[in-house]
Amino acid sequence: MAERDTSRDIDQAASRWTARLDRGPLNPEEDKAFQAWLHGDPRRRGALLRAQALSMMSESAQALGPSFDPAAFQSPRRAPLAGLSRRQALGWTSAAAAVGVVVLGVGRPASGAVIRTERGEIRLAPLKDGSTVLLNTQSAIRVRYDEGQRLVTLLSGEAYFSVARDEKRPFVVEVYGRRLRTVQAGFRVRKLDHDPVDILVQQGRVELDASNLGGSSEAMALEANTRMVLPELIGGRTEQPQAIAPEIITRELAWREGKLAFEGETLQAAAEAFGRYSDTRIRIRDPNLAREPVSGLFAANDPVGFSRAIAHVFDARLEQDGDNVILTRAGGGH
Repeated sequence: MAERDTSRDIDQAASRWTARLDRGPLNPEEDKAFQAWLHGDPRRRGALLRAQALSMMSESAQALGPSFDPAAFQSPRRAPLAGLSRRQALGWTSAAAAVGVVVLGVGRPASGAVIRTERGEIRLAPLKDGSTVLLNTQSAIRVRYDEGQRLVTLLSGEAYFSVARDEKRPFVVEVYGRRLRTVQAGFRVRKLDHDPVDILVQQGRVELDASNLGGSSEAMALEANTRMVLPELIGGRTEQPQAIAPEIITRELAWREGKLAFEGETLQAAAEAFGRYSDTRIRIRDPNLAREPVSGLFAANDPVGFSRAIAHVFDARLEQDGDNVILTRAGGGH
């Protein structure tokens, strides 16, 4: 009788498989070995999810690209800011705010089940085929699996899909009448309010159905490290997918660890981003201050900590009035 793997053995194997999956799609031989390992012991799925969660956390140090200094997110010592750029100063003052939103796991949903998140909540949903969906704040999906396909409908918000390979049943994401199809991939789909559908492929290959492409007879392929924004009208003119740098993808996906990464966005845009995660609103009374560029990595659920950093670096005044955090230039009027 074969000796049963220890929990440590399983965790080590899960870490190795996670590292391999991060490098790109598996070849047929590797996928066969992966599936055999995954289904060989009921403890392995949980170990793989834990390893993937740890892997996502480790990416946060890359969120600002090659110029990011990890020391900026250690407990900052009191030191004069003279001589530091505003980007460096924000890196230091954001340290106290660099804490993640809690990620909640849920049981495997039944077919037709709706999974949703509230404001400020991020939820990891393991699916019965070994795939996972990570839902951002105020998002909802419906899961429908059958013998022919694995269908997940994004009802609202933003979700990151980590798709386990199944050659016989494609994984289909439906969003506002559009259909994306893959055998195995890691990709994000976002639909916020009146914004168009935004697709970001991190790993693998995703195909956009031909019916969405204004008369084209062939599906459009989105490869790894590409982004595509779909036209408002189904069948409208579709632009080609745009290649983007891996560090930009990492910043775009910083929300998976409960963080927001900015690299030159205006303060107003940053304030609006924080509004998705908290009932506390950042109000900027000075138009010039609102246009200031912001760079740094911040906890998505800490708009007050972010505002304190902003006030310190940009010489602004911070006031709190109920659920409003008000920023004005020091010495400026209200």
